[in-house]
Amino acid sequence: MRPWIWMPRLFELANCFLSLVFFSLFQSFRSINGDDFHKRFAKEILNSITQLGPCFIKIGQALSTRPDLVRRDWLDELTNLQDNLPPYDHSSAVNIIKKELGSTPSDLFEDFPSKPIAAASLGQVYKARLHADYWVAVKVQRPNLRFILRRDLVILRFLSIAISPFLPLNLGFKIEEIVDEFGRSLFEEIDYELEADNAEKFSKLFADNQSITVPTVERLLSSKRVITTSWICGTKLKDKNELRHNGINPDEIIRTGVVSGLQQLLEFGYFHADPHPGNMFALKSKKPGIGHIAYIDFGMMDEISDLDRITLTSALVHLFNNDFDELARDFQSLGFLNKEMDLRTIIPALNEVLGASFNESVSEFNFKAITDRFSQLMYEYPFRVPARFALVIRAVVSQEGLALRLNPDFKIIPVAYPYVAARLLSGETQELLNILLDVVFDSEGNLRIERIKSLLDVLKTDYDYRGKRTLPVAGLRLLFGRDGSLFRSKLLMYLVKRDKTNLSDFVSIIKSLRSNFNPSIVAESLF
Repeated sequence: MRPWIWMPRLFELANCFLSLVFFSLFQSFRSINGDDFHKRFAKEILNSITQLGPCFIKIGQALSTRPDLVRRDWLDELTNLQDNLPPYDHSSAVNIIKKELGSTPSDLFEDFPSKPIAAASLGQVYKARLHADYWVAVKVQRPNLRFILRRDLVILRFLSIAISPFLPLNLGFKIEEIVDEFGRSLFEEIDYELEADNAEKFSKLFADNQSITVPTVERLLSSKRVITTSWICGTKLKDKNELRHNGINPDEIIRTGVVSGLQQLLEFGYFHADPHPGNMFALKSKKPGIGHIAYIDFGMMDEISDLDRITLTSALVHLFNNDFDELARDFQSLGFLNKEMDLRTIIPALNEVLGASFNESVSEFNFKAITDRFSQLMYEYPFRVPARFALVIRAVVSQEGLALRLNPDFKIIPVAYPYVAARLLSGETQELLNILLDVVFDSEGNLRIERIKSLLDVLKTDYDYRGKRTLPVAGLRLLFGRDGSLFRSKLLMYLVKRDKTNLSDFVSIIKSLRSNFNPSIVAESLF
C-alpha cells in the first residue's frame, strides 16, 4: 500500500498510544484512589479504541469476553464495543441501501426508522417493519469499510513483524500469521452474501434443536453490504441479574451455549467463531431446565475437517482420562507437534503440567486452566499452533469468557465431559466407537474398570436438548444394536479368557448402570 496512505494513520496510532500514556501519568499525580483511576482509564481506552475504528474495535471485542484477563471495571467499558458504538450518518446508510437493493428504504419497507437501534464495528442495525407485524433487522455496512480494513491490517502486520523479536514468546508460529488469519476472517465477515449463506447453513444444522434459534434471512432484501433477517426479541447475555429479572436461569443458558458450541466443533465441524454477548440472546425456554439461545451475526464462521473433529474428541477423552501417551499422539495428528518428534520427552511434561490439575478434581478444572498450564510447555517444547486452529481457540475462549461473565464460578469441563461421553456411547461412527473401545479396554483386552465407572458416573444427570436422558438409548444401541458387534465381541473375549471373575469389579459398574437403565428412565428416553 502507498506510504502516503498508511503513514498518517501510523502517526494517528502513535498519538493515540501516547495519549493513553500521558493520561495514565497525569492521573497518577492526582490524589484519586485506584478504583477511580481504573474507571477513568477504562473510559479513555474505550474512547481510543472507538476512534481507531473497526480493526481495533474487533480486538477490543475479543478482550471484552475475557473477565479472567481484563479488570472488571475495564471489562464493563469494553462490552460497549459489542453493539453500543457511535452510528455513522443515516443518509449514508440510506444511500448504501438504495445502491445495493435498488430502491429507497421507504419503498422496500412499510416502516423504516430514521436512526439505527444499534451500531457495531462493521455496520449498524435498523429495526424495520416489513409487513403487518413482521419486524426485521436490517444491517447496513459502514461506508468505505474495505479500504479502512486493508489499510489498518497492513499497519498491524508491519508492527507485528517489528515487535515480535522483542517479545518473550515461543508460539511456534509468527505473530504476523495471526494478523493474516484475523484479516482473512474480517474480509469474510464484511461479505453479507456469504453471511446469509452461513446463517442458512447454521440454521439447518440446528433445525431439530429446540434450544437454538437462528433468524430467517430475507434474501430479496440482502446483498453484499446489506443483510435483512427476522427480528430476534431476547435478552442480551451481558448481565446475569437482567437474565433473572426476565425469568431466565443463567446457568441453563451457559449449559446450552457450551453444549451447542461443542456440537458445532465435534459433530458438525462448522462453528460460530465470534460468540460474544452481542451476538447471542437468551430467550424464554421452551423446555423446563433447558436454556434457549438465539445466535445472530454469522459473518465469522469456520470449518474443521472430519479428521480434526474425531482427533479433537479423542484428545479430550485422553485428557479426561490422564492418558498422556495417546494425548501426545493426538497433538501430533492435529499438527501441534512435529510428527517426527520423539514423544518420550514430551509425555512426562504433559503429565506434570496437565495431570496434576485433573488429579485435583475434574469439576475444578476449566479451559482457562488448560491454556494457562499448556502455555508453560510452549516455552520449553516445540509446540506450534496450526493456523487452522486460530478461530477454534478464539471460539472456545470466547464461549468460556461469556460463561464466566454470567457465572464467575463456572467450570467448562463438568459440562463438556458428559457431552463427550454421551457422544462416545452413541457409537454413531466407527471412529467414535474406536475411541470408546480405547477407553473401555486396554491393549491386552482387559476392562478399564475405573474409566468405565468414571464414564458412567459423569452421565448420571446428562440430558439432551429435549430434556431426555442420553445414556439409556446409547447403551441399548451398544449392547444390542448392529453397531455394537465389535464391543460385544471384545467383552465376550474378556469374560472367556479370565480364569475367575472378580465380581467386585462389576459391582460399582452395576450400581452406576442401575440408575440409568431403570425401566421408567429408559421409557422416558425412548418416547
